[in-house]
Amino acid sequence: MIAQDTFSEIAMLLLICALIGAVFVRLRQPVLIAYIFVGVVVGPAVLGLVTAHDQIDLLAQVGVAVLLFAVGLKLDLNHIRHIGPVALATGLGQLTFTIVIGFGIVMALGRDWVEALYVAVALTFSSTIIIVKLLSDKRELDSLHGRIAVGFLIVQDLAVVVAMMTMSALRGTGGADGSEATLLDVALSLSWRLALAAVAMFVLMRWVLPVVVASMARSQELLLVFAIAWGVALAALGDWAGFSKEAGAFLAGFSLASTPFREAMNARLTGIRDFLLLFFFIDLGAQLDFSTLGAEVGPAVLLSLFVLIGNPLIVMAIMGTMGYRKRTGFMAGLTVAQISEFSIVFMAMGITLGHVGPQALGLTTLVGVITITLSTYMILYSQPLYERLAPWLGWFERQQPFREQAAEQAPADQAPAEVIVFGLGRYGSRLLQQLRSAGVQTIGVDFDPEAVRALQAQQLPVQFGDGEDPDFLESLPLSRLRWVVTTFPQWESNRALLHALKVARFEGEVVAAVRDAAHGRALREAGVRQILNPFDDAADFAAEHLAKTIRTKEPTP
Repeated sequence: MIAQDTFSEIAMLLLICALIGAVFVRLRQPVLIAYIFVGVVVGPAVLGLVTAHDQIDLLAQVGVAVLLFAVGLKLDLNHIRHIGPVALATGLGQLTFTIVIGFGIVMALGRDWVEALYVAVALTFSSTIIIVKLLSDKRELDSLHGRIAVGFLIVQDLAVVVAMMTMSALRGTGGADGSEATLLDVALSLSWRLALAAVAMFVLMRWVLPVVVASMARSQELLLVFAIAWGVALAALGDWAGFSKEAGAFLAGFSLASTPFREAMNARLTGIRDFLLLFFFIDLGAQLDFSTLGAEVGPAVLLSLFVLIGNPLIVMAIMGTMGYRKRTGFMAGLTVAQISEFSIVFMAMGITLGHVGPQALGLTTLVGVITITLSTYMILYSQPLYERLAPWLGWFERQQPFREQAAEQAPADQAPAEVIVFGLGRYGSRLLQQLRSAGVQTIGVDFDPEAVRALQAQQLPVQFGDGEDPDFLESLPLSRLRWVVTTFPQWESNRALLHALKVARFEGEVVAAVRDAAHGRALREAGVRQILNPFDDAADFAAEHLAKTIRTKEPTP
């Protein structure tokens, strides 16, 4: 009977999560906010519908282990080597700034130093899952600011694991007073365990795991089971060794990140990870103590403003110093204007270790809900937001933003152009190639450095640059141009390009490639007379060609 009741509770929770999640997706919010909301509603604070706390907690722990395993799985050694100086400097600078200033703010609120340290560290982590999803939806993942953002998210992912290991090494120090162990004891303990773990990982990654994984990969189902088993097993081992379950799971993923089966495992784990994390956030919502949360609203609002404003500003300051334009710094900075699910996992671990109390977790959760909700809209509407704030952002840009200007330099022997194609994805690059084959002097512009390098390797006249930036457009030979073609996928980007062209006094024709009728109507209303619809045009051409073939072909007896 108990098993039946537990099954019914889980079924009810999944149904409620699906319904509430649909509402939050409609509001363009991450579903993890919906899951916390569900946990609050079904928990003891409101309806008190859930009694299967042990089962939900177990699923939540497995979900956290799978999450950290998936993070480690993405950190290929080659990716770490190519993080780049700007991503490394920005990531470390933002981490240092947020920890130092956040620690001071929390201490000023009257908290003890251990809780202040935990909260300050929790404020530094941004949600890789949410940011990558938003940038992917906006097709900005391969832009310059998208690549830089992903780079310093990797730095943050590494930092969260180091933080978890460090705090786990404080296990048994007596909590806030730290009287039972000195910092030297903690450092020595952590050092020898890290050294031992590094040796073990090297041996496993060099000689054991490649053979084991290749054997498991003969069956895709077995490969998935092995990935989860390996992640959970090392999580348990990490907990036993004094690191933490989270650190052990991360090392398990990292140990498999250099295998050729990494992408296959990651693709299959995504759905399982999201499903199990649902229970973590439900459990979190159910455990929130509303008797203490009321007192945390004021501090949560203060810390949220610090994260929403302070983190983007420090990223902009660092990137401006390193020679990037204010728009690039602004767009990259918005991606750190929230805390992540790791922040909440980190605080939950602190409660398990006895370092902080439930009020610290409640404070961090409130900050997470506020910052994730607001920063989601900030990233979605980043271009209109930038247009409003641009006049005040000049402080974050050098007189000569040399990094972007150097990349934007056109070859000295480049022939005068008649057409510029903005956006060199699959459609735009093909358009550039075909126009040049037809004898039309055409150059291409894109904000994806990898795409630019690939097309330049084909001896095509391509420049790196941001078509939405009026300063960059001034460097182009617009006075001699007759046509501008844009293949930007979003209306906001095209609106910014049209505005920049107007500022630069471009008098030629603009042609726009669109993906849907609504985008085309918006561009027509903005004054673009020629609209291309690649999907409709391709289907029309294919239908015409196929109809001719059908009519001319003799029927087969």
